[in-house]
Parts: sequence; C-alpha cells; structure tokens
Amino acid sequence: EVQLVESGGGLVQAGGSLRLSCATSGLTFDDHGLAWFRQAPGKDREGLSYISTSDGTTYYADSVKGRFTISRDGAKNMVYLQMNSLQLDDTAVYYCAASFPDLYSPSLLPQMYDYWGQGTQVTVFS
Repeated sequence: EVQLVESGGGLVQAGGSLRLSCATSGLTFDDHGLAWFRQAPGKDREGLSYISTSDGTTYYADSVKGRFTISRDGAKNMVYLQMNSLQLDDTAVYYCAASFPDLYSPSLLPQMYDYWGQGTQVTVFS
C-alpha cells in the first residue's frame, strides 16, 4: 500500500521560510515521480514542483521558481519542499503526490499523479 504523509506546515511571517517533508512508503522502485501541489480556498489545485526518482530531473511552476526547491532523500524515502521568501498568497494546503511509474516528461497536472497525501496547512501572515 502506498502512503504519503506530509509534515512541516504551520504559521510563518511573510518573507520567512518553511521546509515541508513528505514521508513515502510502498514505493519500492526508483521509478516514480514525486511532486508538490497546493490548494487555497476556492481555488483549483496548483502544481508547484516535480522531481524524478529515476534521474533527479526537477521542474517548477513559474509562480515558485527561484523561491521553492524540491529535493529527495532516497535512503529515507523522503521528499522535501524548501520554501523561501513566502508571500501571503502562498497560504494553502500543501500536498505531496506520487506517480508510478515515473512520468515520461515532467508534469504538474494533478491527473498525472496516482497517490496523494492528506495535506499540511501553510499560513503566511503579514
């Protein structure tokens, strides 16, 4: 059974940083894609960043490029999202997602992902 569990959300002042973590289990092969999404109230789920476990390729949405960094630790089955220079409109529930097998090309479309975590709330205040 595949499970994804996010942690690390919370309250942060604008301009600050947070690191989100996602513990994965049940993905036994290095042939899957991992991504972070977010969803703010009343808005569609937005793809933020993708990383391939097979070759380390990363991909970012323009909205977070240069501010957010995705990384993974294969030995610990973890994926991270380092978020810097947080802004008020970064407030959302953040989700970790996995595709199995890996995608042929990076994608931030929710329908390309098979497994989802329960989400962690990030609230940015001024």
